[in-house]
Amino acid sequence: MNNLIYIIYPVFPEIFIILAVFVLILYGVLYSASKGYPLLNVNLSLISLQISLFSFILAYFQEFYAIVTWNGLMISDAFTHGIKPYLIFMFLSWIFTTYFYVIYQKLNSFEYWILILLALFALLLIMQSYDLLIIYLCIELQSLIFYILASFKRTSEFSTEAGLKYFILGAFSSALLLLGISLIYGSTGLTNMGDLSKLLTGFPIDESTPIQSILPGFILILTSLFFKLSSAPFHIWSPDVYEGSPTSITAFFSIMPKLSILALLYRFLIFSFYDFINYWYGLILISVFFSILIGTLSAFKQSRWKRFFAYSSINHVGFFLIPLLLGNQESISNSILYVIIYMITMLGSFSIILSIRFFSNNYHYQSRYLKDLLGLSKSNPLMAFGFVIILFSMAGIPPLSGFFAKVSVLLPALKSESLGISIFAVLMSCISCFYYIKLIKIMYFDNFNSLSVLYPVSKSNSLILSLITVFTLVFLLDAELVSLFSTWISLSFIN
Repeated sequence: MNNLIYIIYPVFPEIFIILAVFVLILYGVLYSASKGYPLLNVNLSLISLQISLFSFILAYFQEFYAIVTWNGLMISDAFTHGIKPYLIFMFLSWIFTTYFYVIYQKLNSFEYWILILLALFALLLIMQSYDLLIIYLCIELQSLIFYILASFKRTSEFSTEAGLKYFILGAFSSALLLLGISLIYGSTGLTNMGDLSKLLTGFPIDESTPIQSILPGFILILTSLFFKLSSAPFHIWSPDVYEGSPTSITAFFSIMPKLSILALLYRFLIFSFYDFINYWYGLILISVFFSILIGTLSAFKQSRWKRFFAYSSINHVGFFLIPLLLGNQESISNSILYVIIYMITMLGSFSIILSIRFFSNNYHYQSRYLKDLLGLSKSNPLMAFGFVIILFSMAGIPPLSGFFAKVSVLLPALKSESLGISIFAVLMSCISCFYYIKLIKIMYFDNFNSLSVLYPVSKSNSLILSLITVFTLVFLLDAELVSLFSTWISLSFIN
């Protein structure tokens, strides 16, 4: 009985979510014909909000246990204990932000909310995975859900194209992951991350036969994780999928999966394959260089919101990876701090995009282009002010939260004499300021002959935007609180 409790307790929020999903499937199937899809969709959205709230309470009030469970497949440590409530809280905030968009766009299939909860379930499991096999299964579960969500607008050829492109490239990435796992298992007979860490710590890295078979598998797994993270040069799917997906799903792709995939990278590189740093250092460096370069320069020529934020996201992924070049606990802490601030900032950005809706002939439609910001400072001054604060934070202007995120990433790199990539990142950050300033110029300084009539902003979006703006402004007052939290949870990855 005690063993059963130890097995179930660390994943109790996940068990609650999957059981709730089973109930929702039955509810949707039984009532979809009689009650009608729009009414059912509203019910399921509110029930999903309630489920995520209860799962947050379960995760937040869990006692901390450092234990490897499920026969070595899952792990409960400081990272999973600390980051699960944060991820579920961001999921709650995402529902608040996108709730009215789903109603306006008539995404009336009840499966939408079931898939969203399953995606949260997969992301939580990915962070706790401690074996290469369960990593593959959880990533595949997440990917299959994302393929469906990307193509959820079946009447839109753009959405269908996005889902198909994501499926084809994602299947190729999954094949690389499975091949890499097979090569490592064939060479070592192990798939458990802890066992691999014990075997490879102090492993002689030379021209011996074992290393020649382990290294290709290691590179294939790392390549697959780069693809899932949309890190250059494996980013090619990201702009098209972001553009074709419904805006609420684009927000989900941009905010939620990053932290889970990065958790795998931390555990894979720092915990299990740290002695291979001479090999993966160069791969990380190449990915950082191209991510920052491509993300910065490609964002300049974008005219649509989704593609703009897709390339902006690729740019930020480069900053996620810079700390990994140091290969120590401090680097993981700085990377986690950057991701936490990035997720909050992107949620604020999408809350504004989803709030910009225009009236035309008794019909209101969603903003799609950057030029739609024209005159926003006159039609909605408070929203324009909030967007300015968020854009300055993304650009790294002091004393906002984004500035401290970039400083926490770049200062340790400078201390470790990684001068080249640090100077390059600073220069690219200066260049990226121009396309953020361009948006401010459109809002405040471009001339306009007439103002479009904006649809009233929902109360939930107003609340989210207000809280994020305040967080961005007052982060300076207690930056150490978030820093201490990221430092504590990063200790889990030290071997």
